[in-house]
Amino acid sequence: MNVIFCKWTSICEDAIDTALVQLNCNITRITRLLDSVDYDTDYMSTLSQTLSSTPADCVLSVNFIPVIARVCNVYKIPYLCLIVDSPCFQLYSDTIRLPYNRIFIFDRDLYRKFHNENPSCIFHIPLASDVAFWDSVPVRKEDHATYDCDISFVGSLYSEKCRYNQIEQSLPPQIRGYADGLIEAQLHMSGANLLRESISQEFAEKFKACAKWVPLEQDYREDTIGIVADTYLGYKCTEQDRIRKLNALADHFSVDLYTLSDTSSLPKIHNKGPADSRNMMPQIIKCSKINLNFTNIPISSGLPQRIFDILGCGGFLMTNFQPELLDWFVPDEDLVIYYSTSDLIEKTAYYLEHEEERRAIAQNGYRKTASQHTYALRLVQMFELALKS
Repeated sequence: MNVIFCKWTSICEDAIDTALVQLNCNITRITRLLDSVDYDTDYMSTLSQTLSSTPADCVLSVNFIPVIARVCNVYKIPYLCLIVDSPCFQLYSDTIRLPYNRIFIFDRDLYRKFHNENPSCIFHIPLASDVAFWDSVPVRKEDHATYDCDISFVGSLYSEKCRYNQIEQSLPPQIRGYADGLIEAQLHMSGANLLRESISQEFAEKFKACAKWVPLEQDYREDTIGIVADTYLGYKCTEQDRIRKLNALADHFSVDLYTLSDTSSLPKIHNKGPADSRNMMPQIIKCSKINLNFTNIPISSGLPQRIFDILGCGGFLMTNFQPELLDWFVPDEDLVIYYSTSDLIEKTAYYLEHEEERRAIAQNGYRKTASQHTYALRLVQMFELALKS
């Protein structure tokens, strides 16, 4: 395969690049950053010149980039993109209907939402793990001294990403009351997202008027309900879910948190600062007895990258329930699922005391990930679906 890989600093790009090399692809990399994902004419010129001078079977990127889709449509060459974020606003662009797109969405609910926009060109596929790289990362004596712990979580608290925090004090009482009620109800749900189904168009429009957000570009379809549910209430739910569960765990156990977020709301947590995803995170995972995953609420069915990273590193994973987990993994055999805060505390106590079971589950999760969920395997699946369509 001759692949033009358009890179924009996504954390998944190194894994995909490694997999392309493993598959003996001829790779032309474009690393010029985008000034605009929609209308960057200089980027269009760079990609056009590359396509004119370089043999290419396809163009590849992480997430959907409309400006790439436009160029590929002119040159009539397949544009493959792997969606790794939810929400992904570029999916609302009219350009997702272009015939040379091959869009792969990791969340089945998100796939169902957009599939009919371009039925023969939009696919559902899970994410994967860079197992070969994780295997190459040694854990030295000094790493154990630095990272050994009972429980760890690597990630944002979402406080700095949450737009709801910026406007909640200025919301009218009725709007804020209903929004806070939905947030609280969602926090008691496991494996289901009730936000989108509980917001009317009328409420969404009133909320939008209070939030005063910048409208999407003119060739986008604005899903007002989706924006309120995901980027305002959904992110707030994620923030509160992580803060509440981490505080509950810290009342009973020693918990290490690696984050750039403000942790003043977590007085008993050990704030270890940020962790580089390639140079620190694998050592943290390998040195932690229990690795936590709290899925971002807008990811309503699929498996986030963190799940595959932990399993691919051979770490013991304790995660919230996601519907697609049961498609790929066996609970209590490959990983452990918690269904509530009390269940999380109970299972944490159990597995901290049962080392052999914990190690066996971690090993099973690693083996399954290494045999079925590498990025090389995932790219082969994407190429087969893209070229067949």
